[in-house]
Amino acid sequence: MTAKPNWNDAPNDHDYPAAADYLSLLMPQKEADQLVRRLRAEPLVRRKAKDLLRASALPILPLDNIHVAKDLAKVKKGELLSPVLLVRGRLDAHVPLTVADGYHRICASYHLDENADIPCRIVDAPHG
Repeated sequence: MTAKPNWNDAPNDHDYPAAADYLSLLMPQKEADQLVRRLRAEPLVRRKAKDLLRASALPILPLDNIHVAKDLAKVKKGELLSPVLLVRGRLDAHVPLTVADGYHRICASYHLDENADIPCRIVDAPHG
């Protein structure tokens, strides 16, 4: 597949509750909700697919993963992908980048071009 992903200008509305659900597994719900409120206000930045995977310490999901395949099909059809939502890791605390929402989109983009710039919203993790 030689198509390149096209991205929305902002994350989809349903990505924020999904991020809060995931983050609530890692921290109390109140803290997760605060992070998501901060994510909504952050400007988009772009980071390379390969760097997002490295910083998160997550494995690349295979092409046949149902969600990766679904995102690749969207790219092939020219549909827009939603930017990803991230919580910055802390090198001093050995905490990797947390992909709050968009892991499958990162993997799909990586399969197309590991140097692809992916739009993201990033907030710092709470210190504690």
